[in-house]
Amino acid sequence: MNQDSELIIFIITGIVLLILISFFIIYFIYNYQEKQAQYKRDKENLQSQFQQESLRTQLEIQEQTLKTISQEIHDNIGQVLSLAKLNLNTMDIAQQEELKGKIIDSKLLVSKAIQDLRDLSKSMNTDHIEAMGLIRAIEYEMEMIRKTGFSAELNVEGKIIRLEPQKELILFRIIQETINNIIKHAEADKIEVAVNYSDTEIKLKIKDNGKGCDLTPLNENDNSGFGLGIRNMHNRAKLIGADFKMSSSIGNGTEVCLTVPLNNHNL
Repeated sequence: MNQDSELIIFIITGIVLLILISFFIIYFIYNYQEKQAQYKRDKENLQSQFQQESLRTQLEIQEQTLKTISQEIHDNIGQVLSLAKLNLNTMDIAQQEELKGKIIDSKLLVSKAIQDLRDLSKSMNTDHIEAMGLIRAIEYEMEMIRKTGFSAELNVEGKIIRLEPQKELILFRIIQETINNIIKHAEADKIEVAVNYSDTEIKLKIKDNGKGCDLTPLNENDNSGFGLGIRNMHNRAKLIGADFKMSSSIGNGTEVCLTVPLNNHNL
């Protein structure tokens, strides 16, 4: 009888252990599948956010480009054509030597206006960033800034490496927004952009010689416009796997640093 009892206990114990093992296996499989499903959902959400941010960036760059074009036409091309018109209106056939000089000047002015219009046409669509690449897009931006009276320098070190078009677009918008903030608020007259390429990362720095600012509000939960703009740039950088840092102090200008690892998987 004892042997039968022991056998029954052994069988029951075995069945319980088997049930427990089966339960843990099922739980493990369920948990694994749930994590896989969550990972897939997170990845899809990240891709969706990336695409939305890319579209928003395109629209913002397009809006900024149209503003720049409007200002350029008004301030430069319009002025050049006005000078050409003035030359034409003051031409006197009787004054042959003076007439010859005004014709030459008018040709030069019209040629300059045509070239300026060609340059502007390159920036009518955000696709020009993909076609030119990040560095050429920054160079073009700096050329436009110089026309407003700023000292603008771009220094590039290392072998240029192209990123995915959407990443370059978002990077360019962060740089463009930083420069626009400098022009509007920093009271600076000099902007320096440095791009360093290495085997593992791309490092971009935007620096000005303006009045600087106090970054303390960034650590406060007040969602001020100042803090919100910087947080938006930080979130954009994070979305493409880049590190965003900003340093500034009163009277010492501001520096923004973007570090983009080159070993990230494409989104």
